[in-house]
Amino acid sequence: MDNALLFDARSRVLADLQARGHATPGAVSALEDAVSSRTWWAEQWPEGVVYVAGLVAQDVQDALLEQVGRWPLCLGCTEGPEHALYIHPDLGGPDPTWVCEESGTPVAALGTLSSPGPAGPTA
Repeated sequence: MDNALLFDARSRVLADLQARGHATPGAVSALEDAVSSRTWWAEQWPEGVVYVAGLVAQDVQDALLEQVGRWPLCLGCTEGPEHALYIHPDLGGPDPTWVCEESGTPVAALGTLSSPGPAGPTA
């Protein structure tokens, strides 16, 4: 198995956590747990390693939902209720992209979320 893909998944999700101000100890622990779990998963299904990055992001997203609420929030929609982004395609790869759950609009490739800026929300 190619560990470089696991390290890449970790760094991409960590970059998105940092961009949105959620690189807390709890979030990083959730990330480490997700990478560990998906390492085992990828060992069982080596052809599925291309899906690992998106699946790690989904695992972290699920863990954060329980800890702090929805992450990452969509910053592009100004109307309607607060809502999150999700990873597309559903299986997480091979090119995972954050997509607005309300409009279906692609927002950013995994690992390239932008920060909200000084006046924007921090979620």
